[in-house]
Amino acid sequence: MYATRIDVSISVREKVVPLLQAHLTNCVDLFTQVKQAHWNVKGPHFIALHELFDRIAEIVEQQSDVLAERINALGGRANGTARIVAMQSSLTEFPLDAEDGPIYVAAVADKLSMFGKRVRIDICCAAKFGDAGTADILTEISREIDRQLWSLDAHLQAER
Repeated sequence: MYATRIDVSISVREKVVPLLQAHLTNCVDLFTQVKQAHWNVKGPHFIALHELFDRIAEIVEQQSDVLAERINALGGRANGTARIVAMQSSLTEFPLDAEDGPIYVAAVADKLSMFGKRVRIDICCAAKFGDAGTADILTEISREIDRQLWSLDAHLQAER
């Protein structure tokens, strides 16, 4: 750990930084998976989904920056290279054989849901460890993921 003047104890930081690193890894993976959908979506709703996936990818990318900055603020080192992400992400692989819009929407929704669920679990952990700042960051990420998931679910509900 690097020295910091933030008054979160070293014992708390040693618990919280790995938690944040796990979310950073998943977040970077999520970003690339959403970009996969953005680049390859086809079908009658192409432009709307292409733009929606790009907007979601931008939001997820911003969240990765917030996570990485919190790791560093707490004296840790944010690791988010492609190799590290490939080795450490707990998200399942994106379906590379998808061909049309609704399949991509469902796949992105599944990945957002997986990511959001893991973030929500660790809100309580961060609070229990005594790091309200990290709990707040994770709460905000969760809230934004839920908002994006709602927009994807609306597309899927219209397809029924």
